Amino acid sequence: MGEKPPDKPKRSFTNVKTVLLDIALPDVLAKKWNDEEFKAYRDRFPETARSSPALFEAHVKDLTARDVKVAYLKDLQGYLWEEGYRSHAYSTPVYADVLAWMDGLASSPAIDIAVAIYSSGSIFAQKLLFQHIKDPARPEDPEAVVDRRDIVTAWFDTTNAGPKHESSSYANIASEVQREPEEILFLSDNVKEVRAAHDANFHAVVVDRYGNAPLSDADREELQVVESFEQLDLR
Repeated sequence: MGEKPPDKPKRSFTNVKTVLLDIALPDVLAKKWNDEEFKAYRDRFPETARSSPALFEAHVKDLTARDVKVAYLKDLQGYLWEEGYRSHAYSTPVYADVLAWMDGLASSPAIDIAVAIYSSGSIFAQKLLFQHIKDPARPEDPEAVVDRRDIVTAWFDTTNAGPKHESSSYANIASEVQREPEEILFLSDNVKEVRAAHDANFHAVVVDRYGNAPLSDADREELQVVESFEQLDLR
């Protein structure tokens, strides 16, 4: 427990922020600052933040660091993802245990499991992520991706479900997918989200991945914690 695993996982929130803020954002600002397509996103930000690329970049990084949930930031993030995927600058790396489970589900449509995604990222960005999963069989080919949108039956973000730290949001999801809360397994690496889902009577589990915020002893005592999909009965 706590030791670095032999093959480093690939999809932590830290990595997402690194790709968006340190790779995609500076590239777009350098190449598309006055591009009409980009200006549609840029001009939704406060006027003081769009007076120069440097101020804009600093403002975006500040909002992200403070985890501010505003629509214009989410829309920009979706645009940045789309630009990167379109140019094959990056694809979506996925934990090996998750990818194996997704592949198994895709090849066995008779399995009675409905998969829903709930993220603070926009639904548009969620679909881009699932559309461009890195193909492990061709790791050196930047254009080799696998589309796994087919396994997802419902997509949720804070606009159609609500804030992720509020139990009412999970009640909204249960109602939308027409399942009893007790029938729904919710997985997250965020303890506050897991507690909110638990309060809504979901079967809520913390997925503890290398590189994410460490869990307290109380978290481990009070919540179910796993480190891999292999520890879950997902049949």
